[in-house]
Amino acid sequence: MGSFPHFFLRLFSNPVLLSLPTHLIARLERFPVAGETIEGNHFLQAMGGKGANQALAAYKLGGDVKFITSLGKDVNGENTLKYYRREGLDVEASLIVEDTPSGTAMIWVDAEGENCIVITPGANKKLSPKYILENKDEIISADILLLQMEIPYQTVKTICDIAYRAGKKVILNVAPACKIEAEVLQKVDVLVVNETEAEVISGTTIDKMGMEGVVDRLLSLGVKSVVLTLGKKGCIMKGQDQQFVVPAFSVKAVDTTAAGDTFCAALAAELGRGHDWEQALRFASAASAICVTRLGAQPSIPSVEDVFAFLQKQEVNQGDN
Repeated sequence: MGSFPHFFLRLFSNPVLLSLPTHLIARLERFPVAGETIEGNHFLQAMGGKGANQALAAYKLGGDVKFITSLGKDVNGENTLKYYRREGLDVEASLIVEDTPSGTAMIWVDAEGENCIVITPGANKKLSPKYILENKDEIISADILLLQMEIPYQTVKTICDIAYRAGKKVILNVAPACKIEAEVLQKVDVLVVNETEAEVISGTTIDKMGMEGVVDRLLSLGVKSVVLTLGKKGCIMKGQDQQFVVPAFSVKAVDTTAAGDTFCAALAAELGRGHDWEQALRFASAASAICVTRLGAQPSIPSVEDVFAFLQKQEVNQGDN
């Protein structure tokens, strides 16, 4: 496949998840109902969090990444920074707060690979617009900024303002789902949403408008390109002058926890390398497919070599058919 030039990617995200030094993951046959105690069949502790997942995934998939988060000045925060430094991520611009603990998450995964997650944000909520403005050079020196909605909304808005004025590309993954003002969307180059998130932002439903109708509504709000992820059904990308439908790869799902984060990171990595939309979406879909076949958030993230091998195998299999 040859070598790829590195690009400088700033990942701003929810220190809630990204600040989690530990995900407590339990596998069980089914989710319990209220008041019920059931027995799990597997337990795993691992690093995770949306921003952290995306940062590490972008790095493993070939990006030159700087990760900005907010952590408590506690054992969890200290261990988190040590871990990401060992992994090779630049976390030196992160905010450390003394009066708030680092975030935590508890994750249940059922036999079908679906998950339920409870997060406690903690220091995640302390990543303020003021801190971003004090460190705006980190944004200005980046090529691409990848954001999620687990930091305060006003912080996301501030980052988009700075990036827009500096002519930097913004990829916004609206997870968790929330309303976004049109003035923010107009500064977003790539909006990545699932069906629920698309409906919340657009103010309409897929049942009423159809998938393409909802995507068109989002584009009408000023977003340059929309990527609608559809799980097992793949994804749709639509911009001002191009559109792609990319089917998902068929794999046996074990845990879907970090699939969306891996998709976003892989998409950023490929677009940062200057590849076209069709190639970038296929690469991101392959990375996400590999991710769901493994247990845990960050332990499931593939390397760029894993993705190339997976795609090559798919081509061989198609040639044999």
